[in-house]
Amino acid sequence: MKQQFLSSLFIFRAYFNWLPATVVSVLMLALLAGVTFYFSKLLSTMILRIPSKGSGVVIRNIIVAMRKPVRMMMVIIVVFSALPAASGFSYETIDVLRKILVFTFILMVGYAAIIAFRIMTEAYLNRISTREQSDDIMIRTHQTQIRVLRRLIEILVGIVTVASALMTFEPVRQYGVSLFASAGAASLIVGLSARGLLTNLIAGVQIAITQPIRMEDLIIINGDWAWVEEITSTYVVLRVWDWRRHIVPISYFLENRFENWTHNSAAIIGVVFLYLDYQAPMDRIRGFLQEIIKTCPLWDGKVFDCQVADCNAQVMTIRIIASARNALQSWDLRCDIREKIIERMKAECPEALPRSRFAMVPPEPGSDAWPTADMISPPIHRPPPGAYLGPGDTMPPSAVDPKGSA
Repeated sequence: MKQQFLSSLFIFRAYFNWLPATVVSVLMLALLAGVTFYFSKLLSTMILRIPSKGSGVVIRNIIVAMRKPVRMMMVIIVVFSALPAASGFSYETIDVLRKILVFTFILMVGYAAIIAFRIMTEAYLNRISTREQSDDIMIRTHQTQIRVLRRLIEILVGIVTVASALMTFEPVRQYGVSLFASAGAASLIVGLSARGLLTNLIAGVQIAITQPIRMEDLIIINGDWAWVEEITSTYVVLRVWDWRRHIVPISYFLENRFENWTHNSAAIIGVVFLYLDYQAPMDRIRGFLQEIIKTCPLWDGKVFDCQVADCNAQVMTIRIIASARNALQSWDLRCDIREKIIERMKAECPEALPRSRFAMVPPEPGSDAWPTADMISPPIHRPPPGAYLGPGDTMPPSAVDPKGSA
């Protein structure tokens, strides 16, 4: 088949013998490249018109994404095959063209492989994310592994592709071999400068295998609640509740302590603290809380309790625990409990609300005795009927005060 193809090219070239041989060769290669390009474009358009369902959608997406690199590869293959018929070029020119075509073809193959791998992994992630499960650890596990390993594979494929393409040129290959063989100091400097990158790349592999964090895990970092939004090969993007983003090196999660609230399950137990007066009727308050928690749709019905957890000289501390399906619902549930129990206590048992007590007793002159209860809390003596009520009263003080004087 190749011989027939070359024979056709020689016949085509014979019709243009009146032109310079170099011009004929350039026109022949340009014409072949253009025909191949438009033929591949027509072929891809016809394939995309075929209706597809299910797994065919993935194949369709791959075809759409790989149209350009595939066209380039087809053009390169046809032009490379036609080079023996380009007799207008010298041997050195044909050799350089071959190397350039091989170099470009290798780059296109690596680029197409990265695109195809990315589309297939995205299709798999979209398929598992559509499962109707609110707490599926396996889904987030797969998401983390695929996203981290995909980036590492893309980097590896890119490095291998560029290295393979450069090896097609003899001067570059010899320079690379001599550089790694003789320049030990330069390689040491390069290694030291890339230490941070290599550390994060290795940490990314460890994260994907051991998984201390996963996609959409809720963690506590620097006192902030944050969700794992993206895991790259070198850093992690954390989304804070107020839409801020923390960009953290991936090695941080292997070298430092942090809290992961959704490592095994998204369910969590929330805690509410109340500070009440010692006069608070605990039985009634427990009854209030039982009625409140049953009306809260965010409670998952598993864990609920109310206990006196601590006390000091002023108040006693009440700890209320209630479970929820995830951390966000736990936050809203705790806020709901606080609002409702405070309103209930204000309306039905205000004596439970905290208050401050203060007593100041002056010492008795010449007495070392401890103040009595009457001194700490003396009785209130109200004036009898008809007593003098102030400067506006016309009754003189002597009329009601036997000790008064005129």
